[in-house]
Amino acid sequence: MGSISELFLCTGNSNRKLAQDVAQYLTAKLADVEVTRFSEGEIFVKINSDARNRDVFIIQPTCPSPNEALMELLIMIDAFKRASVGRITAVIPYYGYARQDRKDQSRVPISAKLVANLITAAGASRVLALDLHAAQIQGFFDIPLDHLYASSTLIEHFRLTGIVENLVVVSPDAGSIKMARAFATKLDADIAIVEKRRVDGSNTRALSVIGEVSEKNVIIVDDIVATAGSLAEAAAILKKQGAKDIYAACSHGVLSGPAFERLEQSEIKTVFITDSIYQQKTHPKIKVVSVARLIGEAIRRVHNGESVSILFN
Repeated sequence: MGSISELFLCTGNSNRKLAQDVAQYLTAKLADVEVTRFSEGEIFVKINSDARNRDVFIIQPTCPSPNEALMELLIMIDAFKRASVGRITAVIPYYGYARQDRKDQSRVPISAKLVANLITAAGASRVLALDLHAAQIQGFFDIPLDHLYASSTLIEHFRLTGIVENLVVVSPDAGSIKMARAFATKLDADIAIVEKRRVDGSNTRALSVIGEVSEKNVIIVDDIVATAGSLAEAAAILKKQGAKDIYAACSHGVLSGPAFERLEQSEIKTVFITDSIYQQKTHPKIKVVSVARLIGEAIRRVHNGESVSILFN
């Protein structure tokens, strides 16, 4: 590998708006990279400027259309590897297939590991990811991975909008306790947990609340809102337990299937999500908070060889 020179920022088609906002933060321009389709649907990538020895950052969440977005990312990595660049960092604000991180039943894949292998085999030098669904996914990669957290950005937004008074932070299940504790610590709030049971792959049933939420405003925190079943169930039981205003904060707004209908009918006042995934639809209950500054600062630090861990505080 030659010496690494100037930063080279580019994106595929999955979230061009976020990439443009990151470029604006860095006072940089997105490089001219064609990511198009042949008539039969095959992906074609062409880099339209010299990238030799450049420090390349490809911003590409693998959602929406996770299979299309992932293949774009892999082919872009391969194109840059063959262009003799200095280093390739895959910036993945939303890491698809992350929920398939273990064998929880017989004869199923660990797709999160497979995706990590594909990204590495394609030629990525390192990965920059935001709020991975499971922490162990960091260990699926045999290349360096910097793991960012959206909590600081969301908490800053809550403080600016005044949603910090008389507050309890709620984890919708046991898996989100660590995230909820981080919010509660920074917001100087109490914590509660919703005990639930999963009915099937898309539905859960809330059973009880561990903690005091009566006459309190609550924020339900989770990393992903997909079909919104968990959030709606949690909000319903929290309201029965006497909660006042109910909000939700989720890093990644997948919002698939019946999500919008469930949120519309739920007790939740507002759902705060980041722009890690491009939102093709809007809804009065959904507020998007940008992580462009967080990702941009992480890219700047990686490029300059500075510590990224300071962004965790």
